[in-house]
Amino acid sequence: MPPARTGSCGDGPYHPAVRIPLPIDDALPGLLADLALRPCAVVVAPPGSGKTTRVPPALLARGSGAVLVLQPRRVAARLAAARIAQERGVRLGDEVGYRTRFERRVGPHTRLEVLTEGLFLRRLQADPFLEGVSAVVLDEFHERSLDIDLALALLREVQQDARPDLALVVMSATLDPAPVAAFLGGPARCGVFEVAGRRFPVEHAFDPRPSRQWLAERVAAATRQELASQQEPGHVLVFLPGVGEIEATRRALTSDPERPLPPDVTLLTLHGGLSARDQDAALAPDRRRKVVLATNIAETSITLDGVRSVVDAGLAKVPRFDLATGVERLELQRIPRSSADQRAGRAGRTGPGRCRRLWTEAEDRQLVAAWVPAVRRVDLAPVWLQLAAWGADPRTFAWFEEPSPSALEAAATLLTRLGATSDSGITPRGRALAT
Repeated sequence: MPPARTGSCGDGPYHPAVRIPLPIDDALPGLLADLALRPCAVVVAPPGSGKTTRVPPALLARGSGAVLVLQPRRVAARLAAARIAQERGVRLGDEVGYRTRFERRVGPHTRLEVLTEGLFLRRLQADPFLEGVSAVVLDEFHERSLDIDLALALLREVQQDARPDLALVVMSATLDPAPVAAFLGGPARCGVFEVAGRRFPVEHAFDPRPSRQWLAERVAAATRQELASQQEPGHVLVFLPGVGEIEATRRALTSDPERPLPPDVTLLTLHGGLSARDQDAALAPDRRRKVVLATNIAETSITLDGVRSVVDAGLAKVPRFDLATGVERLELQRIPRSSADQRAGRAGRTGPGRCRRLWTEAEDRQLVAAWVPAVRRVDLAPVWLQLAAWGADPRTFAWFEEPSPSALEAAATLLTRLGATSDSGITPRGRALAT
């Protein structure tokens, strides 16, 4: 362990490396050995196994090139970079940094950079050969955003046509690795690594019958019950579909003087619209019990240690494009099995836990396996524009999962009407829009 160093940066002083054993550690030598023989790998490991913070820095040992790590959300990118820097005992912004839409912490010596998927696509357009980059890690691939699907397909093209030395690693907690491995070239080009997690048992409780009670009141009541029934004190993580529901639940928990929260409990919120300081406060270690009201950003990539109870409303807001109206809107939907399992697993990270699911066992048996990928449900005009700027025809592009022809035609029609594309390809206006 290196000696402690002192100094100042925006995130505080240097600290010595803090590194505890994690389940992924035993798989790292095999992963590196395999990447010396095959250029691609798929890593499947549950939350808490350490894949996000241990795999990318291990890849630095492959050579002098940089490692880029794609994350679906700004908060996840920032916190993952901070955790990796802490584990390596370096100052954030030196060897390890991050870049998001509104913030960046990188420097001339940064070799490991965590960035959001959209920013990566912009970087790839500007530097299609990824000069100086030795590996790209696509984390949380199971979320299947439009940007991550496009990034995977473009990276495969770059690797096969120009950069055979570029390593691609796709990671997820709930991903079926077979389709991704096949897309990346099958057993000859892609290894698959499945790592068991270190989980404690989680008890599941369901509603006895469907409820018509207002969501915020149901969630508030369930949260109070979890606080009262905890045999070992711990934090309560509450999953809600959006900021409006978070605020309504916060009011329901604090507005009734007859039922105040216990004096040892701090109530906090966690969502993408908060400042970095407020997000850090929700996730920071605390001896007091916390109730954290969160959107689905708390499902993956970020960790709140000490959670013993999860209250899951079972809902999320999902963007969906209506071909008939040409409008994309957020729809309130029941979460799939993969998300329900991810959320419940948050209660079993540091000890036995409990997940209170606000739906019935009969409803639980009807959950679909996973989300419909974004390429099947959102407006494709932005990705069409990206591909046009890349010089590819979206109709013949080698997609990981092909979109519907009608959705592609709707995107093409819109971009032509906007003057972004023409029969000869992307226009100057289109290039401006693409950037």
